[in-house]
Amino acid sequence: MDSASLASLAPSLAPSHTQQNLHRVFVYGSLLSDEVVHILLKRTPQSSAAVLNDFQRLTIKGRVYPAIIPVDGKKVSGKVLSGITDTELDILDAFEDVEYKRSTVEVSLTALDNLLLDSLEKLLVYVYIWNNERDPDLYGDWDFEEWKRAHLDAYLEMVNEFIEEFEHHPPQEQCVAVDEAGQRCEQPLHSPEEEEPSKLNCE
Repeated sequence: MDSASLASLAPSLAPSHTQQNLHRVFVYGSLLSDEVVHILLKRTPQSSAAVLNDFQRLTIKGRVYPAIIPVDGKKVSGKVLSGITDTELDILDAFEDVEYKRSTVEVSLTALDNLLLDSLEKLLVYVYIWNNERDPDLYGDWDFEEWKRAHLDAYLEMVNEFIEEFEHHPPQEQCVAVDEAGQRCEQPLHSPEEEEPSKLNCE
């Protein structure tokens, strides 16, 4: 499938236009859950399955959500949320704590509306990367299905609490994280500054 075909199937996946202030975000952890995203953004954005190469998804000791760090030869499966507004991006920034940084990466789309692509389409997107690549608390693989079974219900309660607090307090103040026991802990807000990923590369 060439870039023209992709654009005709999914106009919202075309390159972002500055005047529209729309963004794309690759998610790989708790934000793979439509329930989590819907609570945060009050909607479920269009998404497409994708793979991030040369990164690894790891479990974080004492946390219920994962981290990713650069690792040659590894890959992370996830999905790209498209059409994210500036306000929604602010919410996602606040939802992540100071241990993550928002960066621009290239991912490969693997499916579109349940249609497998003939070739891997390349797309520049935002992603939240763990700041400390040598963190001793990173270990083992993180499994989304296992997380859903063990932690989703408690996590959804935390997300509801987070968005209520976010809506009542400006993002300059605090963000809320959750530890392994499902307890809320306040962290300084992370406000990353990154160049907008706005170019679609097709090979």
